Amino acid sequence: MIFIPFQSHAFEIADETQQSDIKKWSTFFENSTMTESERLAELAWFAEISKPFQGYAIKSVAEDIKTHYWESEVLAQAFEEITGIQVEHEIIGEGSVVERMMEQQRTGRIIYDIYVNDADLVGTHLRSQAVVNLSEYMQNEGKLFTNPDLDLDDFLNLEFGQNYDGNQLQLPDQQFANLYWFRYDWFTNPEIRAKFKAEYGYDLGVPLNWAAYEDIAQFFTGMQIGGKTVYGHLDYGKKSPSLGWRFTDAWLSIAGVGDVGLPNGLPVDEWGIRVENKVPVGASVSRGGAINSPAAVYALSKYIDWLTLYAPPEAQNWRWVDAGPKASRGDIAQRVFQYITWLSDDAFHEMGSPVVGEDGKPLWRVAPTPHGRYWDEGMKVGYQDAGSWTIPKNVKGQRRAMAWLWAQFCVSKTVSLDKFLVGGTPVRKSTIHADYLTEHKDNWGGLIEFYRSIEEQKWTDTGPNVPHYPILSSIWWPNIARAIQSEITPKEAMDTVGEQMDSAMASMRMAKYSPQLHEPKDESHWLNQPGSPKPERSRPMPQTIDYDELIKQWK
Repeated sequence: MIFIPFQSHAFEIADETQQSDIKKWSTFFENSTMTESERLAELAWFAEISKPFQGYAIKSVAEDIKTHYWESEVLAQAFEEITGIQVEHEIIGEGSVVERMMEQQRTGRIIYDIYVNDADLVGTHLRSQAVVNLSEYMQNEGKLFTNPDLDLDDFLNLEFGQNYDGNQLQLPDQQFANLYWFRYDWFTNPEIRAKFKAEYGYDLGVPLNWAAYEDIAQFFTGMQIGGKTVYGHLDYGKKSPSLGWRFTDAWLSIAGVGDVGLPNGLPVDEWGIRVENKVPVGASVSRGGAINSPAAVYALSKYIDWLTLYAPPEAQNWRWVDAGPKASRGDIAQRVFQYITWLSDDAFHEMGSPVVGEDGKPLWRVAPTPHGRYWDEGMKVGYQDAGSWTIPKNVKGQRRAMAWLWAQFCVSKTVSLDKFLVGGTPVRKSTIHADYLTEHKDNWGGLIEFYRSIEEQKWTDTGPNVPHYPILSSIWWPNIARAIQSEITPKEAMDTVGEQMDSAMASMRMAKYSPQLHEPKDESHWLNQPGSPKPERSRPMPQTIDYDELIKQWK
């Protein structure tokens, strides 16, 4: 038998098979930020605490990205061999995850024991009171089943899953930001730089604002490089729910729609919803919101213009899943809005790819997202998705304990670095600062430097002000699609979104902080006050920064 100390605890692991499994998986996760003895101790804790549950089974669900496939194919096996608990970790579309969680809350029928559900829904969860308050659980009923080395202070952006009082409703499992992506090799090419300077009068570099991004998109579009016709922009425009994500994932905040404040603007957030004393009071400008403000109309107008003028023509028929890997095909100069989860694809790293150099290093880099003309210092800059473990309240007793153990295993320090190496979706500070990533940071094209900088705090999720994410998010994409197809103007589209959001919020009856809408007033009343909604602004001077200088600033 082996005797393994774990902080103030000590466990005797007598079963030879279990001993062997613990040692096997400790070796498998040798990239961990933990030492071998620390890994053995953490895995032994999971084995010991799970003894009452051996032979039982639970079900969990997550969206279809590489990180979750790895959890399903690798971590579920490791967890079962170490704990004796069988996990069916089902991978489905993100929309289906939300639908099933809402169905479980509505009907009381247990579909899954635990969900990896975007922290974007935290505003829904805190108002519906239908998910487990993990802070209370860890302090009381779940204290025995809480990993002594969970180390909440080590998590990145823990606040994404918290309610207004700082209670943890959701625990991060994976996250990925939307960043600016560009061809570093082209941007540093002397001939291309000289030509840009001659045409636009300033240096080609990482754009700090949309004015510069627009100039660079225009400059590269139609250029011949390496025998290919190049495009200065990449996006997608097919009528589908993912078109809504393109906007609710903070496109309006990048344009400058909301107020200053982190992680989300107050009193007006990046969805244009005004919230007073935790209560939503309106989205339309007439009620003090900003969803149809000049900044929001500008955001949609620029999106349509750039998609039409500077992106590949077929992009109008792409969805999120289609557009994600397209930058790797070698004819895209820059992308204003690249989900970094796609950068884990082999196409961005393997030898022979048009975006990988002869030395095996990426020819591309990532940098902060350029912001629109309505953006003000102190606002969030961009969006960060945070898929988070969420337990419905109707999962109780032993099932809740097993679900909580499974969630903690998937974010444990033992496995977190390996999970990042597979999916590129970090959740721990110790992962980002790992010696392994310091030695290999060039393989990620600036991503490691971004997460180590204080800038990362300006990329946040949707936040707690959205009272019912599934209902309100479904309003966006049908109206935006009509504007893309020139059936209505951007102003008409955003006016309709505002009207429908206000109507939906007016009918909501929630357990806590239900919307109570302001009476409409003339829009000028709100546009003439400080903050959001903001009156018209003119195009600013384009601004760029040298990428290598930017990296020095981050350090």
